Amino acid sequence: RLPNFRVVGDNLKDRFDGASRVMVSNAGSLRGTGGKRGKYNFQLKPYNPEHKPPGAKDLVYLEPSPMFCERNPKLGIQGT
Repeated sequence: RLPNFRVVGDNLKDRFDGASRVMVSNAGSLRGTGGKRGKYNFQLKPYNPEHKPPGAKDLVYLEPSPMFCERNPKLGIQGT
């Protein structure tokens, strides 16, 4: 049985509100060393060094979203 739609939406909203900005780092690569860190050959580091690294289930982003309410012809945003 699927959870209630409202419950799913509330959980996604909580994760969205707590999302962390990150940077991709390939420092300390484990390729060929037999180490297991995941199937990708990079790590996500917090954009703000005072924040803790994201967990496997944390929602992260690489750059802030543009302001879609403000007109920006360079990005093709008409504004609202």
